[in-house]
Amino acid sequence: MGVTQPFTIDPNDPPTFEKVWAALQALGERLDRSAREADRRQEEIDRRWQKEAEQRREEAEQRQKEAAQRREEAEQRQKEADRRREKIDRQIDETNRQMKETDRRVGELTNRFGDMVEYMVVPNLVSKFKALNFTFEQSAKDVVIRDEKHGIFTEIDVFLQNGDKVMVVEIKATPREKDIDEHIERMELLRKYADLRNDSRKYRGAIAGAVFADSIRNYALKHGFYVVVPSGDTFDIIEPEGNYHVKEW
Repeated sequence: MGVTQPFTIDPNDPPTFEKVWAALQALGERLDRSAREADRRQEEIDRRWQKEAEQRREEAEQRQKEAAQRREEAEQRQKEADRRREKIDRQIDETNRQMKETDRRVGELTNRFGDMVEYMVVPNLVSKFKALNFTFEQSAKDVVIRDEKHGIFTEIDVFLQNGDKVMVVEIKATPREKDIDEHIERMELLRKYADLRNDSRKYRGAIAGAVFADSIRNYALKHGFYVVVPSGDTFDIIEPEGNYHVKEW
């Protein structure tokens, strides 16, 4: 916008009405143009401000939508996590129920097997081993050995003996590998205990079970144990042979 020139009077050219009117008209036109330019600039500023404000509003709305979407996704993930946790809890409850039922059945099986051992297996072990050329003159159940001086403590389900050999029988309803490993440790303790008492007899071991997995039976035979398994109304004794050999302690 140009600078408005001041109105001056030339002494050599006295003003007339027409000249003054023309000057006022020119001044008015310049002022009008200045006002229109100012309005245009203000409109441009308003337009830009509105555009920026609209853009900021849209960006804010977009951020709100994204935040709402993230919240919704987070809530969905939480709901899914809750469903999974509830499912896992139900599975754990069901597993616990099944384990309790299994323990109950194993307990019943153990009790029945205990009865079978008491009334059938133990009395007939001597005659069954006699068929394998063992003559045991004495048998005992639930033998406890406690030697606090030498730190020896163990329990024996069935103890068969004569003047030459000893047979140590461990009885489990469902034998597992750890039961066989524990029986190995028991045999080593018994060997130590026998040596302390100058007992030079040979000690052998047997594992009796109501339910014997093939892998567990082979594991017992591999470690030199006799395996006592049910057979019809009685039971059989499997002797380590072939690649397996009877172990003596």
